[in-house]
Amino acid sequence: QVHFVESGGGSVQPGGSLRLSCTPSTGGVGLDAMGWYRQVPGKSRELIAGISVVDYTSYHDSVKGRFTISRDKINRKLYLQMTNLKPEDTGVYYCRRGVDDWGQGIQVTVSS
Repeated sequence: QVHFVESGGGSVQPGGSLRLSCTPSTGGVGLDAMGWYRQVPGKSRELIAGISVVDYTSYHDSVKGRFTISRDKINRKLYLQMTNLKPEDTGVYYCRRGVDDWGQGIQVTVSS
């Protein structure tokens, strides 16, 4: 079973920035579509940002212009750069590779 090391989460004030990263224990990040999902209590996970096999990126409307997904295929990392963070960005963020491979989740809290 693959595991992911996620890092970069934490607490930040509104308007601040964070960069999440995700590294798989096995395999790379270049051969599958990958994405970042967010979950808040009482709701299902929703796709926030995705990157296709050919590096086409897509974003949830709520984060367009503020978040950027990218990947480093050599170092096997998936990133989510988050800027101008808002309280509604608070949640647990999960990286995903393909269909079945999920990270364990990392908390992001935006609060003054």
